[in-house]
Amino acid sequence: QVQLVESGGGSVQAGGSLRLSCAASRLSFSVVCMAWFRQAPGKERDGVAAIDFDGRTNYADSVKGRFTISRDNAKNTLYLEMDNLKPEDTAMYYCAATWARLPVLDRASYAAWGQGTQVTVSS
Repeated sequence: QVQLVESGGGSVQAGGSLRLSCAASRLSFSVVCMAWFRQAPGKERDGVAAIDFDGRTNYADSVKGRFTISRDNAKNTLYLEMDNLKPEDTAMYYCAATWARLPVLDRASYAAWGQGTQVTVSS
């Protein structure tokens, strides 16, 4: 069974930075697309950023220029560097894996999910 474990969440002030990590196990990490999603209370779980096995990326418009997704295939780890954080970035952030060929951001394409890590940004 695929296992994804997120870490790195926390509380920061607006304008601050955080780096999320997702450690993957029990899957062929180097051949899957990975993504970060987020879900705020009372809202849908939305795609934030995705990356394919060659490093091609896809970002939601709301985070372009502020967030950077990356992966280390040797360490089976996915990252999300978040800079210039805003209060509206507050949410539970989830790591996900898909066997799709493209770094898509639709939730339905992802079959494996982590438990999430909370990010809270205060104004």
